[in-house]
Amino acid sequence: MEELKKFLKGRVVVKVGDITKEDADAIVNAANGSLMGGGGVDGAIHRAGGPDILKECKEIRKTKYPDGLPTGEAVITTAGKMQAKYVIHTVGPVYGRGGKEKAEQLAACYKNSLTLAREKKLKTIAFPAISTGVYGYPLEEAARVSSRSLEEFLSKDSSLHEVRMVFFSRSDAEIFLKSHSFSS
Repeated sequence: MEELKKFLKGRVVVKVGDITKEDADAIVNAANGSLMGGGGVDGAIHRAGGPDILKECKEIRKTKYPDGLPTGEAVITTAGKMQAKYVIHTVGPVYGRGGKEKAEQLAACYKNSLTLAREKKLKTIAFPAISTGVYGYPLEEAARVSSRSLEEFLSKDSSLHEVRMVFFSRSDAEIFLKSHSFSS
């Protein structure tokens, strides 16, 4: 793990590494609506965490979201065999479908994930770059949306001590650092 920069008096940390190895209270999964695992971050989290995550996701589908988790919503499960305690699953928007509402949906992923972390009294949370993989959200735009969402939430909430933005590649992290909209 390589730490690149901190924002908002150290409460937001930008890193390069493998999110499945983060020792945060929760890591966020850029899930698909089925909650059954998939490619990219989603598949990596399910593989690293083991079958307990899928078992809880199936229960969520059965009891709360039989038609799948809607875009922008978030749910929480165990982290299984990973160092983190929990996985917060959120479904980002597919960029190519629709218009202006995409930024609102992406912002909701961050806000709803942070809200769940606060409700569980968690202190640290690690996010991937939601929707920027196969869902095609441009990194530059995603950086502005995510940083605005984080700053807005953290300015009103002091319960979360550290929010990590964990990028798999250094080049993605550098695009985020050039494109973010943090005030400090």
